[in-house]
Amino acid sequence: MAASRTRHLCTVAVALALAVAGPAALASARSAAPDGLREVLFVGNNWDGTADVIRSSGDYAKIGRIGVVPDKDARMAEINADPVKWIYFQAIRNSVGEGHDQFADDMYSTPDGRSVVVSRPSFADVVSIDLADGRVNWRFPVAGYRADHMAVSPDGTRVAVSASTANTVHVLDIATGRQLGSFKTGDKPHENVFSKDGKYIWNMSIGDVNTDLDGPGWDWTKGDRHITVVDATTFRQVEVIDMRQRLDAFGLKDFSDAVRPAVFSPDESKLYFQVSFFNGFFEYDVTTDKITRMKTLPKNPATGEDRTAWVNDSRHHGISMNPAGTRLCVAGTMDDYATVVDRASLQEGPLIPAAKPYWATVSGDGKDCVVSESGADQVTAIDFATGRKVASIAVGDHPQRVRLGHVRADWSGPDGS
Repeated sequence: MAASRTRHLCTVAVALALAVAGPAALASARSAAPDGLREVLFVGNNWDGTADVIRSSGDYAKIGRIGVVPDKDARMAEINADPVKWIYFQAIRNSVGEGHDQFADDMYSTPDGRSVVVSRPSFADVVSIDLADGRVNWRFPVAGYRADHMAVSPDGTRVAVSASTANTVHVLDIATGRQLGSFKTGDKPHENVFSKDGKYIWNMSIGDVNTDLDGPGWDWTKGDRHITVVDATTFRQVEVIDMRQRLDAFGLKDFSDAVRPAVFSPDESKLYFQVSFFNGFFEYDVTTDKITRMKTLPKNPATGEDRTAWVNDSRHHGISMNPAGTRLCVAGTMDDYATVVDRASLQEGPLIPAAKPYWATVSGDGKDCVVSESGADQVTAIDFATGRKVASIAVGDHPQRVRLGHVRADWSGPDGS
C-alpha cells in the first residue's frame, strides 16, 4: 500500500508540473541545445559496430560516423582466452544476433557533447567513446555475459544498463563510468525508463526469448517476467508489477506477459507497452493499476504464423509518443511496417512499408517519428500529424536503437573525418 501511495504521489507531482509547463514549453525545451552544442540523432549500427550521427530533424542529413569497438582486438583476446566467455560470445552471435556479433545496442551522449556511452552486448560492457578522437574514455564490464538496453537520467548524468544474463541493472556515472548502484530484476532485464523527475527507474524483464517453446501453452517456461520499479537514488525496490495478473484480469490469459518497449504519456499517468508475439500494444493506467485498453494492429499477410521464426519473440518492437501526447508511433517489426496511431481513438494511420523496423523515437523538433529499418540499413522519418513518410537515410549494418543527443557544434566525426 505504501509503495502504491508513493507511486501515486510521484505521478500527481509530475502531472502538476507538466500542466504548469504546458506542451509548448515542453517542445521548446526538447529542441533547445546548450550553447556550443548541436542536437543530433545517434543511430547504433549493431552488427558493424558503428554509430551514424544525423541531424535531429528536417532532412536528417548525415553529419558523421564513429566506431564503437576501437578496442575490438583487446576484447577478442580476452574472450578467446576464457572458455566460458567464448561460449557466451558464440551464443549471442547465433541466437539474438541472428548469426552476427552485437556491438552497438544502445547509446547516449554526455551532457557536454564530448562523448557517447554505448552498451555492447557481445563484449558484455558499457564504454564511453571520445567523439573527438574515437578512443575509449572508460569501460565498465557488466555482471554476467551480455549488456542490453540503457536509459539516461533526465539531467544526463546517470545511465542505467541491463545486464541481461545476470538479472541486474547497473546505474553508472555517465562521465566516469563509476557504478553508483545496482538492483535485481526479473529474468533477462531489457528496457529501462527513468521517470521525468529522475526519482524512479522502471525496468522491464522479458524472460528467455531464444527458445522454441513459443506457443501460449509453454509461456510459463519463459521465466519470471515483471516490471521492477526502484528508487533511483537508493536503488531500493518500490514496486513490482506483474502483467500476467493484469492481462488475466483483462481476459487475455493466452497472451505473453513479457513487456517489451514502452512509453509513458506526458503526465506519466498511462504506460503504453508492447508484449512478445503481439501485433499491437496495451494501455496501462498507473494509478488504478489496470490495463485499460488494447490496440490490435493489422497483420502483414506475408508474415508467417510460425512464432519460432519471429526474431527474439518479437512481433512488434518499438513505440514512441509525440511531445503533445496525442499520437503514438509503432514499429511493426515482423510485419514490415510502421504506423502512427491516434491516442484518443486508437485508430492507426497509413501503414508505411519498412524492412524489419526495430525501434521508434521522436525527432528533435517533436514533429516526426524516426524508426530504424534494420532490414534495409536505413532510418525513416514519419510525420506524426499526417502519418506519411518524410525521409529515409542510409546508415550502417542493422540499425537498432536511435537516440537523441548532442555533439559539439563544429563536430563532423573523429579527428574531423
